[in-house]
Amino acid sequence: MQHDEASQQEADAWDAVAEWYHAFFTGMVLSAVTRRSAADAAAFVFAVYRRQHLALFLPGLRKLGLDRKPHAVAAAQYHYLSNAIGGVHVEWMGESDRKSWVRYPPPRWMWQGTAICGVPGIVSRAMLRAWHAHNGVSLGNPRLGFVCTGQTVEGDPGLEGYYFEHDRDLAPDERLRFARHESAPRFDAAKAPVLASDSWPEARIKKAKRNYALAYVRTAIPAAIQLWGAQEAAQLLGLTGRLIGMQFYRQTREAMPSADFAGFMVALARAQGDTAEIVAPGVVRQSTWQVMRGVPDLHPAAFACWNGLLEGALAAHDRFAELQVTARLDLGDPCFEWRIVKRREAALPAQPA
Repeated sequence: MQHDEASQQEADAWDAVAEWYHAFFTGMVLSAVTRRSAADAAAFVFAVYRRQHLALFLPGLRKLGLDRKPHAVAAAQYHYLSNAIGGVHVEWMGESDRKSWVRYPPPRWMWQGTAICGVPGIVSRAMLRAWHAHNGVSLGNPRLGFVCTGQTVEGDPGLEGYYFEHDRDLAPDERLRFARHESAPRFDAAKAPVLASDSWPEARIKKAKRNYALAYVRTAIPAAIQLWGAQEAAQLLGLTGRLIGMQFYRQTREAMPSADFAGFMVALARAQGDTAEIVAPGVVRQSTWQVMRGVPDLHPAAFACWNGLLEGALAAHDRFAELQVTARLDLGDPCFEWRIVKRREAALPAQPA
């Protein structure tokens, strides 16, 4: 019984981390729309999804056992299975070896809750151009394209479309086209592919759901820095992190109860796969950084973008407290170290010896 309870607590913490970083990415896009422009937000989404596509698509096909299927079928089923692992509801409808449908019904995972009202169509189209329209290129099949038949953010009952293998090579501007007069067939779960239970036990799926959300942030922060420069990215994403940290602190802490804020930081770090500990009252050290694991040539501004989450959470916990950073793992220190201090104490001038 104790083992089952511990496992459930761990799973709940993983789910909370997934939602924490899911909200952070959605917030980034909304911040770009409202504080920059719809065009800048579209460029940001394009950069994120193209980076993810290049890093994940072909290895994912092999991992899911889809790499030997007809290209249109493999591309569509990849979205169905990979999103299912991430906790995202997607539908797949096969029509032929050359035509295969994928549909994201409402509610949309990416634009959770009322956030969908702030996402213009140009942003959703950028995602399709970055990923769906590039599948044929990645597969070495210049005849494969994607036809979009509906977008939720424009009032359609779901984002949907089909991969289609044409009889000729497609020009770059033909890899994505729109056919709003067409509609996806009805989904039949009995005909959809399933994950092998021996390869994908429940615990692995739970962790994968957490990692799915982490991957968006791992891709998005470097993309924003490259697009807008370090200072502007840190300012925009740092503010976004602060807002999300304040807004989601209480529900996140419910999944990982702790005696104080230092305990929350450690629980959050461990739930996201990091090594962390309290080394003194109000002092937390974290010696790994799963959020940015494996990112090449990581810019120092990435820390400011991410650390805003913790600053916001502390502001919700105690608005008179301050989070001081005293060591930086990304700058060569053996760990990150934070000190939680009262703001009035932090503001006192140093006393002469």
